[in-house]
Amino acid sequence: MLSVVCALGAAIGLSGVAVQPAAAQSFSISTIEINGNQRIEDATVLSFLNIPRGQPVSAAQLNDAFQRLQRSGLFESVDIVPAGNRLIVTVKEFPTINRVNIEGNKRLKDEDLLPLLQSQSRRVYNPSTAEADAQTLSEGYRQAGRIAATVTPRIIPRSNNRVDLVFEVAEGRVVEVERISFVGNRNYSDRRLRRVVESKQAGLFRTVIASDTFIADRIAFDRQLLRDFYLSRGYVDFQVLSASPELTRERDAFFVTFKVQEGQQFKFGEITTTSDLAEIDVDEFQSVSKIKSGKTYSPARIENTITRMERLAIQKGFDFIRVEPRVTRNDADLTLDIEFIVTRGPRVFVERIDIEGNATTLDRVVRRQFRTVEGDPFNPREIRDAAERIRALNYFSTADVNTREGSGPDQVVVDVDVEETTTGSLGFGVSFGSEAGVGFNVSFSERNFLGRGQRLGFSFDTGSDTQDTSLSFVEPAFLGRDLALGLNVYYRTTDSEFANYDTLNVGFEPSLEFPVSENGRLRLNYRLSRDSIKNVDRTQTAGVFDTSTILQLEEGSRYTSALGYQYSYDTRRTGLNPNAGVLLRFGQQFGGIGGGQQFINTSGLVSAETKVAREEVTLRAEFEFGAQTMLTGNSRITERFFIGGRRLRGFDTDGLGPRDLVSGNRDALGGNYFAVARLEAEFPVGLPEEYGISGGAFFDVGSVWGLDNVNSQTGVVDDSLNLRATIGVSVFWDTQIGPLRFNFSRALKKETYDRERSFDLTVSTRF
Repeated sequence: MLSVVCALGAAIGLSGVAVQPAAAQSFSISTIEINGNQRIEDATVLSFLNIPRGQPVSAAQLNDAFQRLQRSGLFESVDIVPAGNRLIVTVKEFPTINRVNIEGNKRLKDEDLLPLLQSQSRRVYNPSTAEADAQTLSEGYRQAGRIAATVTPRIIPRSNNRVDLVFEVAEGRVVEVERISFVGNRNYSDRRLRRVVESKQAGLFRTVIASDTFIADRIAFDRQLLRDFYLSRGYVDFQVLSASPELTRERDAFFVTFKVQEGQQFKFGEITTTSDLAEIDVDEFQSVSKIKSGKTYSPARIENTITRMERLAIQKGFDFIRVEPRVTRNDADLTLDIEFIVTRGPRVFVERIDIEGNATTLDRVVRRQFRTVEGDPFNPREIRDAAERIRALNYFSTADVNTREGSGPDQVVVDVDVEETTTGSLGFGVSFGSEAGVGFNVSFSERNFLGRGQRLGFSFDTGSDTQDTSLSFVEPAFLGRDLALGLNVYYRTTDSEFANYDTLNVGFEPSLEFPVSENGRLRLNYRLSRDSIKNVDRTQTAGVFDTSTILQLEEGSRYTSALGYQYSYDTRRTGLNPNAGVLLRFGQQFGGIGGGQQFINTSGLVSAETKVAREEVTLRAEFEFGAQTMLTGNSRITERFFIGGRRLRGFDTDGLGPRDLVSGNRDALGGNYFAVARLEAEFPVGLPEEYGISGGAFFDVGSVWGLDNVNSQTGVVDDSLNLRATIGVSVFWDTQIGPLRFNFSRALKKETYDRERSFDLTVSTRF
């Protein structure tokens, strides 16, 4: 029992308030006796008491001294007894923790839980700290979806005033999200909105899917995701009125209901630019805006326009220029007029950029994400953009960027606080294709090599008839600029039982890639390789070669030295239209640089995707083409195009195109030219979306044609442009072991010698 006893017998409660008039008496303490302490030094006790000697001491002061000792957390009990001019202090120390152990935990391991505890071995045991640790462990289980988990601290006495502290865990079952539903949504179905939120309903793989576990913090994040989704589609008044998780009667699952209010969809109205600065040409600033009246309102388009205008101001040498949007709402026609006001902001400079927490990553990797350096004018928008670029690196688990006043009111210090995360991976995989069979893969990748922000990768793939080994390295900021320097080295072999020849390809390819516009990038590369065709079967049956004469003529090795470029334009990089995207790609390789065969290889791709029917149906269209133009000599089978398989579904990879019809094996030879168009639709099939199953339909049409060395001595080969067409249906299944796609196809137009494939399955997985 904790108490303070006065010499005159006056009782003083724990609060230090006297209950008898005698408690107001003062004492003169000349000697302090301390009893019961074993590990705690007398000086430590005296420092908490803080009682002056030889001076009057009131009962209130004694009570304060008692409270200080009690709050120190060092003693289980404290008694303070004034006796004449002596003060007798008797304490009972808390025991020392011998060791800390966690029992009953199976789902969460000791190495994950022990670092969370404040109670540690060789420290003083404190019941309050132990209870707080138990609550911390319970919170960890709650984050893992086990809200029924309980943690109870127990102590086991040991000799010499020591105890073992044991946390007994009853984990309970994982509480899953059984159903996610929405109320108030008129424009988008529950199915579509479930794809927006991070929480998922429990489905077929509920035992291995973590996203269907109920976590309260995730529900709060889902509210923000829903708002971002609607706002990007013009619903400026959208609100999540409530998000109500309800526990089932069996207490093993939650029903989560989001009550939303969509509001009306707004479009852009009149777009104008104004400024009261004499040096600003408003027409010039207006010209960089890509916003069109009548288009669906999107905050991303406004942010993009502001960035363009502020970038233009920097290019013209105007400092401290700020662009502020003023929005005027027109409820009559559901439009939003946007006025971009170009003004001069306060004269504030960046004093310095402080980076903390990057134990592995070099400062310069973080610093180069800023377009601003020390001494530049301070631009809040640029700092926010830099923060997003730092987070997009995926080098850090957390990355906070804040500003504070520097050495003066016109100076700003930018603080970057990061926490490192793992950036390397070692993978072992298995793959299966109806054509390639079963294959195995070993890969290593590091996206922040030696903390320099460089990417290093190694991969070894082996299948039933192929082997592919490659090593790649990328420096994404060569010379400190947005210039990616890459190097790829590869070694590939084929030894197929379905072909009467083998191939060996060895080479390396350095490259440089850089942006040329907001959505465009240009890649320059050089390739040096040695490509071999070997072990061509020359046997004859009834006077006819089993293998095409053309392949026999092409046997041997050839060195290739080629310079090339590839331009890509991808609107998905900016994400301004969440429902559509366009990808354009065009490239050429020029062979014969420094020797070898001279050729021009041209390839291109045009791809577009959009969502219709309230974003329930996805439509895709692609057109792909290629041309191998030989300037000297003839092309070989390793250089020509094949378009079956994934390029033109319904046929084997070597199932269509020029073919030697005289040879015993009717070898597929490929062509110097190809063109193929693919049309596809993906749509729901009525199954619960948590199963991850959707349907599709496709139509492909194309051809491959053209050979250099067709003559009377090489057999009968039809290398003319003959169109092929297929139609089919697909089943898409997103599983935890990877995306599965089942294609069922039928050829509508074909040649008699083509090789069809009516069913195709592709699956890949990593462990």
